[in-house]
Amino acid sequence: MTTIMPQSELVKKAVAYIQERRKEGSESLTKLLDQAGMRFNLSPKEAEMLKDFFKQSESDH
Repeated sequence: MTTIMPQSELVKKAVAYIQERRKEGSESLTKLLDQAGMRFNLSPKEAEMLKDFFKQSESDH
């Protein structure tokens, strides 16, 4: 059975997924963003927000 989640919850899960995978250090951010978009069925707008979030995080460091 499929559980329907609010979109914001999917984005939160995608952020957590990418952060965990980045700790492993095996894949590029671009590849992880693509994987998260497919894995969590993000809309193009959500995928863009996710990309902007991580680009902003990188520029802050």
